[in-house]
Amino acid sequence: MTADVWLPIPPDEIAGLPQGPSYRFWDGAEEFPADPADCAFYVVPYMKPGGVGLRPMPRMSSVRVVQTLSAGTDHVEPGLRHLPPGVRLCNARGVHEASTSELALALILASLRGIPDFVRAQDRGEWGGGFRPALADKNVLIVGHGSIGAAIEDRLVPFEVARVARVARSARTTERGPVHPLTDLPSLLPQADVVVLTTPLTEATRGLVNADFLARMKDGALLVNVARGAVVDTKALLAELESGRLTAALDVTDPEPLPPGHPLWHAPGVLISPHVGGPTSAFLPRAKRLLTDQLRRFVNQEPLANVVLTTGTASA
Repeated sequence: MTADVWLPIPPDEIAGLPQGPSYRFWDGAEEFPADPADCAFYVVPYMKPGGVGLRPMPRMSSVRVVQTLSAGTDHVEPGLRHLPPGVRLCNARGVHEASTSELALALILASLRGIPDFVRAQDRGEWGGGFRPALADKNVLIVGHGSIGAAIEDRLVPFEVARVARVARSARTTERGPVHPLTDLPSLLPQADVVVLTTPLTEATRGLVNADFLARMKDGALLVNVARGAVVDTKALLAELESGRLTAALDVTDPEPLPPGHPLWHAPGVLISPHVGGPTSAFLPRAKRLLTDQLRRFVNQEPLANVVLTTGTASA
């Protein structure tokens, strides 16, 4: 087949790309590598600020697939209105599970065991002990039990947690147990010592973690957000942090990046990492495998993996 494929990774660094398409490297540079109107398969540059990935989309009149390298697709969905009907939007399921679940566990353990306090004491040259909570015997609630939520649960098992409860948009059953619908949150939140957010950002989840959600969490509980910042009402979270009733570990924030002087930086009981759940050494090999597989499917006119929506349909 003859078609332009735009890749944010140099094509000569991706083994096994199928023959046929013309591969163009574009990682968000000012100049486009070719006419966007000729692009049939667009891989959105990863972790670029300010809507960089949206720039060519109004001119992509021939595109048939938009592939993100992130688990979420909310950052490119505003550009879909410019595209013709029938374009498939695919996410990067399978790419970020290892990295993001590692970070979620790191944030949980660091927060519970007081690692930030130890680092500050080390900077001051002070030796101080103390009694800290363990992850063992804790009840953990995962809100958003997709592939990343499942990967987090897999990594929780060796830590001897008392229970893992799972919540997703709709109820279902997994090998490890039932997944509750979002409507069960009011009864599940008071039981959880740790609440981990891995849900995608949608209209249904924007502001999901509001004052009522937080008020239902038990005293001393830890909120961990490795999803999207806007899932949490920042003002409501600040009120709970400043009261000392809850603690939080946040890889994502609203706003993001968190500006200097924002009160969340210095709120008590909060650990912040700068949206680093995905970009690790595990990212590139998994991203390359995904692209090779998707492009093989595309060239051979086989069903694509990870289709989130198709433009011009009710789901879009």
